[in-house]
Amino acid sequence: MTGTYSLRRRLGISLAIGVTAMWLAGALVAGLVARHELDEAFDSALQETAQRLLTLAVLDILDHDGDLSERRVAPLNAHEEFLTYVVRDQYGNVILHSHDADRSVFPAQPKVGFSDTETHRIYGEAAVNNTIFIEMAEPLAHRKEAAFEATLSLIVPLALILPFSFIGVWWLVRRSMLPVLNLGTQIEARDAGDLSPVSPDGLPDEVRPIAASVNRLMARLHKSLQAERSFAANSAHELRTPIAGAIAQTQRLLASIEDDELRTRVQTIEDTLQRLAHISAKLMQLARAEGGAVLGEAEIDLGPFLDAVVDEFRRTSGDGKRIDYIAPEVDTLVARIDGDAFGILMRNLIENALKHSPDETPVKIDVAPGRIRVINAGGIVGGDVLATLLKPFARGGSATEGSGLGLAIAHAIAEAGGASLSLFSPAEGHTDGFEARLDLK
Repeated sequence: MTGTYSLRRRLGISLAIGVTAMWLAGALVAGLVARHELDEAFDSALQETAQRLLTLAVLDILDHDGDLSERRVAPLNAHEEFLTYVVRDQYGNVILHSHDADRSVFPAQPKVGFSDTETHRIYGEAAVNNTIFIEMAEPLAHRKEAAFEATLSLIVPLALILPFSFIGVWWLVRRSMLPVLNLGTQIEARDAGDLSPVSPDGLPDEVRPIAASVNRLMARLHKSLQAERSFAANSAHELRTPIAGAIAQTQRLLASIEDDELRTRVQTIEDTLQRLAHISAKLMQLARAEGGAVLGEAEIDLGPFLDAVVDEFRRTSGDGKRIDYIAPEVDTLVARIDGDAFGILMRNLIENALKHSPDETPVKIDVAPGRIRVINAGGIVGGDVLATLLKPFARGGSATEGSGLGLAIAHAIAEAGGASLSLFSPAEGHTDGFEARLDLK
């Protein structure tokens, strides 16, 4: 299994290395071409110089009445001599030589044309019926130095340009990868509440099939989720009427029974039907929470909706008197959540707190800007249990009657509305108890 890697970084590094290699290869080839051209130029200069000097040497010999004794040509000024020469007869005797000529670099017998020794390039030319020869010698080190400097003149600018090339390559790769990164951001933003297609605008041709495949996958997921939610909602809705009828018939039967044992059994049936009705209502709430119709068109003040939920508990439930709540100021709770969905969320949180706190203990609803805390008394819930309570039908080992759906419904609505629901035990600022904290984003 290979680890993850950045395509942008890999492309940038690969292109930078490739550009460097191509530049170096180009400089090397240019250096070789320059070396070849320099050799041709030096050879031409060597040949031209030898031919001109041979004419002068012949005239000089004639001026000396054919004297073939050895003479040295004195320099006009001291200088480094790259080209040295000797003038010899057909027997190899030196007649004339340059002031700095090293005879050891020349062959024993003169010959016409180009030849090489380990250290010099030599050119020979003949005159006067091959009786007088001139040989020009040039150090090979001089040619190598010239070729090296020519190649260096190509590499030095390369060293200055390469950093800018790297920056340019990195910028181009980063810019070219932006559509791919934007596609990744679009996909990452999708969840069960938003399965809308990703936009293919601006994507390169190589990536468009990926976007199309993702859109087809999300369409299938949307269809599947819609079928599941519709089944749950429709089932719960269809069950309401027969359950309500069964409860009514059970209550009528209960009123007509005088036998205590039979009344107890019928009462148990009614309690079971009531729990079934409660679970059916919760399933409808969960289906709505997961259906994606939670985000509102604009931000609204949720304070009045919280007030209404608390008032409903206080009016319809004896436990509602235990709620410790002070209505928040205007615009304290502003979010883009549907008001009815927010009411379902808070109703489940408050109901859960009332149900799982000891009798006669208060349930505190603390409101701060962008945050709601629902705190109830009770024993400490372990961290491993807290991690499971937001899942459907998770009860955390509680002996209290319930469906295990309240916190899951609240969590689903919070996520779909762009908020977050967190659980803490003990509650913040307490040594025990339980806290459900809703942070509006």
